[in-house]
Amino acid sequence: MLNYNYITELLKSKDIILHEIIENEKEVELHISQGQKPHKCPRCGRITSKIHDYRVQRVKDIPMMGKKTYLVLRKRRYICKECGKKFFEHVKFLGKHQRMTNRLTAYIISQLSNLSSMKEVAKQTNVSVTTVMRLFDKVSPIQKEDKFSSEAICVDEFKGNAGGAKYQCIIVDPVEKRIVEILKDRRKDILIEYFRKLKDREKVKYFICDMWRQFVKVAKIYFKNAKIVIDKFHFTRYVYWATEGVRKRVQKELDDSLRKYFKRSRKLLLKAYEELTPKQKEELEIMFWYSQDLIKAHRLKEEFRKVLKSSNSAEAKVELKKWIEAAQRSELPEFHRCIKVFRKWFSEIVNSFDVGYTNSTTEGFNNKIKVLKRNAFGYRNFERFRKRILYSCSS
Repeated sequence: MLNYNYITELLKSKDIILHEIIENEKEVELHISQGQKPHKCPRCGRITSKIHDYRVQRVKDIPMMGKKTYLVLRKRRYICKECGKKFFEHVKFLGKHQRMTNRLTAYIISQLSNLSSMKEVAKQTNVSVTTVMRLFDKVSPIQKEDKFSSEAICVDEFKGNAGGAKYQCIIVDPVEKRIVEILKDRRKDILIEYFRKLKDREKVKYFICDMWRQFVKVAKIYFKNAKIVIDKFHFTRYVYWATEGVRKRVQKELDDSLRKYFKRSRKLLLKAYEELTPKQKEELEIMFWYSQDLIKAHRLKEEFRKVLKSSNSAEAKVELKKWIEAAQRSELPEFHRCIKVFRKWFSEIVNSFDVGYTNSTTEGFNNKIKVLKRNAFGYRNFERFRKRILYSCSS
């Protein structure tokens, strides 16, 4: 059973008088009133203590013990002796014309900093989804950055399907590990509109992105002092995709039992060879018995790991050129795309070996955004989606 001290502490007021608690399996009703004190007339400003009558108001409050909670407040209505104005007593925890306490409003807003959907927050706090949306829309929007003070900037896209665009764009500061802005599309005109207004762009030394051509084009226009860097994750995965492609091609040519074995053992092919146990190495050798192409693909994957250990761009240039030549000699069709991409983006790829920043922070935010979107079953309103991302990822 709830007690008086708990209620007064919960409402942050010592003036609350608890009269009765009515509780069942689903709801808790707290019958309360406030201590009487003189009030100022809103019309003439005179002080009055004369009570005209009482009214009862039932308002929603923060759930207690997993139950819907209501405050049944017995409110006084005062009358001014001078001008005859009738008015209700002031209630600190309740806004004018509101049917929920101020702290319930604050609680709903705080819950939206998590990755829960608005529907889930509405269910938890005993309000409608429309109410949650209306309260969140009243939150002061995150101020847009008008200048950029860090030496590196990360740009990436994510599949948001909001506001009529398939992809949205995320701008991240990898130094302070924060989201700078969410753009409604990854199109060149949207990027230009944002970056041309951004001040102190000349201070940026590294522009980190993936291999979306529009990012690079915009970087060359607005970040002329910065090195354009292709994030390691985005070009490394081409090697692993090619290795997997060889495994799938070889697997199709085998009988059912071997196909199942190859599929179950696919992680052995992608894992670093020195990290395999002796038993796992034996299992990998069994796969090699059935295909020379698989041996070539595995060797190329291991040699590429040596490229990734290069200490600077000068060393990476030499090692990457050697690897491209080796991949060309292998004549594996799955590596043709990999070779083409590495040649096309050669300078931007080797630049990554001189930079200590990566898109890992950005990918972390992207994972949060995916969870946020999945929990809400998608967002159609871009501005609400943008604000929810900034609000959730800044906490």
